[in-house]
Amino acid sequence: MPSPSTGRFSSRPAAWDAKPPRPPAVVQAAEPQAHLELKVRLHEQLLDTMNLGAIDKMPSEEFVREVGEMVRDLLAKEQVPLNHREKTQLVDDILDELLGLGPLEPLLKDPSVSDILVNTYRQVMVERRGRLQMTGVRFKDDRHLLRIVNKIVAGVGRRVDESQPLVDARLPDGSRVNVVVPPIAVDGPLVSIRKFAGSPLSLALLVEGGALTSAMSTVLAAVVRGRLNLLISGGTGSGKTTLLNALSGMIDPGERIVTIEDAAELQMQQPHVVRMETRPPNIEGRGEVTQRDLVRNALRMRPDRIILGEVRSAEAFDMLQAMNTGHDGSMSTVHANTPRDALGRLEQMIGMVGIDMPSRSIRSQIASAIDVVIQVERMVDGKRRVVSVQEVTGMESDIITLQEIFVFRRRVTEADGRIQGEFMGSGIRPRFCADLAAKGQTLGDDLFPSGRLG
Repeated sequence: MPSPSTGRFSSRPAAWDAKPPRPPAVVQAAEPQAHLELKVRLHEQLLDTMNLGAIDKMPSEEFVREVGEMVRDLLAKEQVPLNHREKTQLVDDILDELLGLGPLEPLLKDPSVSDILVNTYRQVMVERRGRLQMTGVRFKDDRHLLRIVNKIVAGVGRRVDESQPLVDARLPDGSRVNVVVPPIAVDGPLVSIRKFAGSPLSLALLVEGGALTSAMSTVLAAVVRGRLNLLISGGTGSGKTTLLNALSGMIDPGERIVTIEDAAELQMQQPHVVRMETRPPNIEGRGEVTQRDLVRNALRMRPDRIILGEVRSAEAFDMLQAMNTGHDGSMSTVHANTPRDALGRLEQMIGMVGIDMPSRSIRSQIASAIDVVIQVERMVDGKRRVVSVQEVTGMESDIITLQEIFVFRRRVTEADGRIQGEFMGSGIRPRFCADLAAKGQTLGDDLFPSGRLG
C-alpha cells in the first residue's frame, strides 16, 4: 500500500509565489475534545484487534473498507450517536492515525503550508506566505504526540528518547523534521517540519515569484554551468536550500554529483547523483558519521561536483581543500547575515579543525576556493529574495576582497508590512566573465547595468 507521506505535494511553496491566494486566519477549527478522545480510543482498540502485518499486503481499497467496518462495529459498542458525515470523517482520521501522521496529515497535504510547528500536544502552528498562523489542530496528550514522533524517526532508522532528546529526520517526500523531547523540551515534545515541493523550483519560477530578476538568473545559471564555486548565505528559513536546488538544475546531466547532508533534503534533477547522509552515535555513543567524514570519503568517489547541504563545522576545511584541488563547481550553504559574515564564519569553522594556521593563510584558501557568494533573505512581508550577489576577487593585505554585482534596495515598508524596492546592478563587469567565456558561457555587458534592473 503506498505510503500516505509520498507524492503529496503538487505545487510550489507559496512563499515564493508571485500572487498566492490570501490564506484564512485559521487553518481549521479546533477539534472537539470528545471527538479527539474517541478517535484516539478507537485507534488504540484497532491496534489491539487488527493484524498489522497484513496492512502492506492488502489492497488500499480493501483496507479502507475493512477499517470502516471495524470502526462502525466499535462505534456501535461505544453507543456514540454520529451522522454519516461524522462517521466518514472519523474513519478518515483513524486511517491517518494508522498509516500517516495523525492530526498532521491534513497540514502535510495542504500545498499552501510551508512549515508546521508543533509546540507540545496543545498547540500547532503553520507558516503560510512567510507568516505564522495558529491552527485548531491538536493531539490528545504527550503520549499521542510521541507515537507520531516515533513513527517519523523510526522511518529513517533513528530514535528519540531521554538519552537522545534531539533528532533530525525526514519524511519520505524529503520534508525536514526536527524533534526535541523532554527533558530538553520543558513543557513537552516539540516538532518542526519544513515541507518541500514534490518537484524543486526552477530559476524561472523564482524569477516569476520575484525572488530575483531574469538578468540575475542568467548570470547565476552561467556561473553554475561554468563550474564556479558557489556559497549561498542566509538566515533560517530564508530559502537557501530552495535556491541551491534551483541552481543545481543548471548542472550538466552528464556530471557525477555527490551530495552530503545532515538530513537528506536536496532535490537534484540529474540522473547521476550519489546521496550521503550523516549518522548520529548509537546508544553506546559509537558509530557516529560526521559531515567531515563524508566529505573526505566523497573525494574517493570520483565526483565531478560535491554539494554540501550546509557547512556547519570542521568540514569547512575539507570542503575548501576539495574546491582548491580540482573539484570546481561545488556548492554549499551557510548561516550568515551578509556575504562578508559568511566568509568570516568559514574562517571560524576552519579554526575548529585544530590545525595551527595563520589567519592570512586561512583567508587565502577561502579567497582561492570561493568564487561567488549569494545572500538570500526572508523579509518581514514573508517573501524570500536574493538580496546580494558578490564576487570574491582575491586578497588585499590580510583582507578578502569582494565586489557586489547585484543588490536588492528597499525603498519603503508599507503599513501592511509589504516591502517596496528594486533589484539594482552595480555596473561592474565581474572578473569571472573572462573565465566563463573561455568555457563557452558568454555574458553580455547588458546583463550588468548600473542602476535598476529591468
